[in-house]
Amino acid sequence: MSFGSWRDHFAEEEIVEALRELVRLDTSNPPGNERQAAEVLCDIAAKLGLDAERVPLGDRRANAVIRLRGRRRDTALLFNGHLDTVPPGEAEWTFGPHSADLVDGRLYGRGASDMKGGLISMLYAMGLLRQEGIVPAGDIILAATAGEEVDSLGARSFARDGGLEKVAAAVIAEPTGMDVVVAEKGVLWLELESRGKTAHGSRPDLGVNAITGMMEVLVKLQGYQFTSDPHPHLTPPTLNIGTIRGGVKTNVVPDRCVATVDLRTVPGMDHGMLLEDFRALTSGADVSIEVLNDRPPVETPQDHPLVVAAVESGREVFGKRPVVRGAAYYTDASVFAPEGIPFVIVGPGLEEMAHQPDEYVSVASVLEAIDYYAHLAMRFLGT
Repeated sequence: MSFGSWRDHFAEEEIVEALRELVRLDTSNPPGNERQAAEVLCDIAAKLGLDAERVPLGDRRANAVIRLRGRRRDTALLFNGHLDTVPPGEAEWTFGPHSADLVDGRLYGRGASDMKGGLISMLYAMGLLRQEGIVPAGDIILAATAGEEVDSLGARSFARDGGLEKVAAAVIAEPTGMDVVVAEKGVLWLELESRGKTAHGSRPDLGVNAITGMMEVLVKLQGYQFTSDPHPHLTPPTLNIGTIRGGVKTNVVPDRCVATVDLRTVPGMDHGMLLEDFRALTSGADVSIEVLNDRPPVETPQDHPLVVAAVESGREVFGKRPVVRGAAYYTDASVFAPEGIPFVIVGPGLEEMAHQPDEYVSVASVLEAIDYYAHLAMRFLGT
C-alpha cells in the first residue's frame, strides 16, 4: 500500500532531539537504570497518539510497552529493542559517552547505535502510521526491554506476562546496517572449578595443584571436535577460554582454580548434549561445571512471510535488495524464538560500532529506518 514519509509529519530536529534525550541517559548494565529511558519513550509515544505503558521491573528497572491498535485482536507484530547498554569502558572517548554530540551527521554516545537509534526509528514508524490514519490489520507493539546486555530480564518478563500471546512475528532493531539477519548463534557459557590441596610452594609434592588440573582439562576442551552441519548464514561453532584465575601467592600450591568458557553454537546443535560431552571429558578430574548463560541458536526460514516482507521493504525504501545474513551475537530473539515467534533482526547503525569507544549512529540511517519499519509492518500485517 502507498503512504507518506516521516518528512510529511515530523521535523528532523524533533526526531534527533528525541534520540539525543535517550542517549544522554546512562542505562549502562550493570546496573541497568532503564526506568527513566522507559519514561522518555512513553512520553514521546503519548505525544504521537500511541498507547504507552511503563512496566516496572524492580529498582530503577523497567520496560516500555507501546502499542498502535489494529483492527483485529488476534494477531500482532512485535517491534523490539533494548534500553540498556554496556558500560562506556576504560578507553578515552573523543566525545563524552552520554554527550549525544552531533558532528557531521553522526550522533555520538553509548547506545546510539546499539540500539537507541533503532528504538527511536521504530517508535516514529508507529507514529507515522498513526499520523497517516492507517489502521493495520493487527496491533503493532513496541517492547523496549531492560537487561538484554546481561540476562534479558525485560524480554523474559514481557514473555512471562503474556506479551507474546497474539504476536505473529518479531522485528528486532539491533544495528545491522539495514541488512536482514535471519539467524543468530547460540551461546553456552560454562564456569569450570577445579579443586586441589594447598601446600608450601617449596614442597609441591605435599599438595595437589588446582591450576595444573585445570590446565589438563582445558587442553581436552580445546581439542573437542564439534559435530554440526554447515549453516548458510553462520560461521562454524567456536570455543573460547575467556578467563582463568587461581592461587593466592607464588609460594603456595593453589587449591582452587576457576575458568570460564564461551561456546557459540549453530542451529541443530543441542546444548544439553554438549554439556554431557564436556562432563565426560572432565570425568576423573576434580572439576565441576556450572552453566552461566544458555541461549539457543535460532533462525527463521528465508521463505517466511516476515523475511519476504523485510527484503521487499528494503527494496522499496532503499531501492535495492538488502543483504540476508546471520549474526554471531545473541539478542532477545533467543527468548522469543523458542516461544514459536519467527524473527528478523534489522536496524540502523553499524554492527562494528556496538560496544566501542566513540560509538555513533548516522542520523540519516535512523531517519531512513522510520520509513522502512512502517513499510515492513504494513507489508506483513496489511490492513
